[in-house]
Amino acid sequence: MKKPTYFAASNPFLPEGGDGQDLCILFAGHSQTKPGHQNGPRVFDYYLIHVVLSGRGTFECEGSRWSLAAGDSFVIEPGKLVTYRADARDPWFYRWIAVKGERAGELLARCGIDWKHPVVRGAGPPGEADRAAGGRPAPARWIERTEKAFRQQRPGGDLAAEGHFHLLLADFAALLAPNPPAEPRGLTRVELHMRQAAQRLMAQFAEPVRIDQLAEQFGYSRSYFSKMFKKVNRVTPAAFLTSLRTGKARQMLRERPDLSVEQIAHSVGYQDALYFSKQFKKVHGLSPSEYRKSVLRPGGARRADRQKGEQHGKTDA
Repeated sequence: MKKPTYFAASNPFLPEGGDGQDLCILFAGHSQTKPGHQNGPRVFDYYLIHVVLSGRGTFECEGSRWSLAAGDSFVIEPGKLVTYRADARDPWFYRWIAVKGERAGELLARCGIDWKHPVVRGAGPPGEADRAAGGRPAPARWIERTEKAFRQQRPGGDLAAEGHFHLLLADFAALLAPNPPAEPRGLTRVELHMRQAAQRLMAQFAEPVRIDQLAEQFGYSRSYFSKMFKKVNRVTPAAFLTSLRTGKARQMLRERPDLSVEQIAHSVGYQDALYFSKQFKKVHGLSPSEYRKSVLRPGGARRADRQKGEQHGKTDA
């Protein structure tokens, strides 16, 4: 029979009055439990995640019961009545991490974990990392590293702990949803690529994007890519990119009077301020300087929008 052990390391970096944090790692630890050891029935005021490395036991939450063994994990949610008990003959050894804050609950929910679904199967102990999580360390590894960071008390240990917590949840997400999301029904492969290309442009519009390189990444010639992009998104990729950049510039001209037109041009992906001004006026009907002056006057935003509508009306005609 293994000798019972217990060790927990509290977060030494907790700020005073840290209850208002949206994500706070409280402590991490490990334990070789005694045969039949029971915790509860009780409630916790924080999230408590256990990863079982060996042995067996049971976990009960709000009337539901799970039998757990090595490789399984269970998550306790704040305010829920729980009981967990080690097997009388083969008591479990587990690692745990305690976390507080609204962000913690949101992240767990994104993985598919809540009080009705608190168990993750097949996480595997560290020695089985290659088999358990597609070559990544098993979830217990991240808890072990968090515990070590708290013990060492080195600068940045709190940031490391938050990073380990995110990696722990990434392993959980991979285990609970092992298959990639299904492609939307009714979309062809090319249509899906064009939607993905639009999303990529929205995420990277301020970077030096080249349409020919983007087309090549999806395996198309530029001409075919532009044709299909327009068919799916109703505008050419170049016009789509221009709209994103000038739209962001329009917002910055209103909200950041401390920035020059040239600085805003660089911020939205234009290295040539003159070319930016021409593109902006083409889309919005006013030069960047004229637009800024109009919106900074009382009632200017409404006037600028009206002028923009009139300009579009002339173009449409």
